[in-house]
Amino acid sequence: MPEQGDSVCIYFVIDNAVPLLLYIGETKRTPKQRWITHDCQQYILSYIELHRRYKLDVAVATAFWWNTPPDRKARQKLERELILKWRSPFNKENWQWWGQPFKK
Repeated sequence: MPEQGDSVCIYFVIDNAVPLLLYIGETKRTPKQRWITHDCQQYILSYIELHRRYKLDVAVATAFWWNTPPDRKARQKLERELILKWRSPFNKENWQWWGQPFKK
């Protein structure tokens, strides 16, 4: 668990019903501060809404990896490696395989 004021982390958005890793991100802000302004938030809300509309199981959750490099470039390098390894569909680096989610 992070110490008070320590908010550097890599975070994961997961659908535990599938299970499926939807998104990987990094932040130096608290997760709540990061999520408020996050582009991916709308993808997740649309994902949940569609699952509920079609009565599909959905259990979206977030997980945090607190013991990550405090240096932003090192943390972003690690984040990118994880994104490419797991091919999380809501990360733009992987849209070449999955397409941009919920694009109108």
